[in-house]
Amino acid sequence: RMSNASSITQFLLLPFADTREMQLLHFWLFLGTYLAALLGNSLIITAVACDHHLHTPMYFLLLNLAVLDLGSISTTVPKSLVNSLWDTKTISYWGCAAQLFFFSFLISAELYLLTVMSYDRYVAICKPLHYGTLLGSRPCVLMAAAAWGSGFLHALLHTANTFSLPLCQGNALDQFFCEIPQLLKLSCSDTYLWEASLVVVGVSFAFGCFIFILWSYVQIFRAVLRIPSEQGRHKAFSTCTPHLVVVSLFITTGIFAYLKPRSTSSPVLDLMVAVLYSVMPPAVNPLIYSMRNQELKEAL
Repeated sequence: RMSNASSITQFLLLPFADTREMQLLHFWLFLGTYLAALLGNSLIITAVACDHHLHTPMYFLLLNLAVLDLGSISTTVPKSLVNSLWDTKTISYWGCAAQLFFFSFLISAELYLLTVMSYDRYVAICKPLHYGTLLGSRPCVLMAAAAWGSGFLHALLHTANTFSLPLCQGNALDQFFCEIPQLLKLSCSDTYLWEASLVVVGVSFAFGCFIFILWSYVQIFRAVLRIPSEQGRHKAFSTCTPHLVVVSLFITTGIFAYLKPRSTSSPVLDLMVAVLYSVMPPAVNPLIYSMRNQELKEAL
C-alpha cells in the first residue's frame, strides 16, 4: 500500500480491451475519430479565419469552439492511442496532472462558450437592432476571453485540490484518461465532503449555464413563432438548430457521466460514457455546424 501521493510516480489507465486484436481495433477506431475531429475543426478554423464574410460574432465564437474541441480531444485520445498501439497502460504522475488540468480547463471553457453562443443567438433573433452594440467585436472578444479565463481558473482549482489529496488506494484508474472522480477513488482521506463540495460547485456552475441557455431558447422560440413568413421562421430556426443539438449532446452526456448513481457504475459503462462526452462531441460538432450552414459550406 502506498503511504502518500509522493510515492506514486505513475498511474495505470484502463485499457479498452484485453486481447491484442481488440486493442488494435480500438486504435484504428480512435485514430479515425481523432483524424476526423482534427480535419473538421481545422477546416472550420481556417474557413472562419480566411473568409472575411465570416468575420462576425457568431463565427468568431464558432472558431473558439473549434479550438476548444481540438484541444480537448488532443488531451485524451493521443495517449490512449499510444497505449493501445504499444500495449501499455501507464501515464506518468505529471502527465496525469497535466491531462486532468487541460481536460477540465477545455471542457469548462466549452460550457461557458456554449452559453455565450446562446446569448449571441438570443440577441440576433430577439434584439436584432441592438446586435451591433450588444455583440460588437469588443463585447464578443471579452465574453470569449471570460469563457477561457473562467475555464482556466476552474481547472486550476480542481487540479490543485485533487492532487493535494493523499492517494493510497493503489494507482490504477478505471478510465482511459485521468479524470477527477477516478482519482478521488484512490484517495485515503475521507473524500465524501470534498467530493460533495466539488459536485455542488461544478453542478451549480453547469446548472446556471443550462438555465441561461434554456431561458435564451424560450425567448428565441417565442420570437421566431411571431415571425409572419414561414421562410423567415425556417431561416431563424436553422441558425439555432446546430447550437441546440451541440448543447444537448454536451449537457446530457456530461450529466450522465457525473451524476449517475454509484450503484449503476461499472468500468465498461464508465468507459462508454467517457467516450460519449470526451471523444464524440469534438468529432461531431464540425459536422453538425457545417451541415445546415450555407455560408460555412460556401467558405469551405
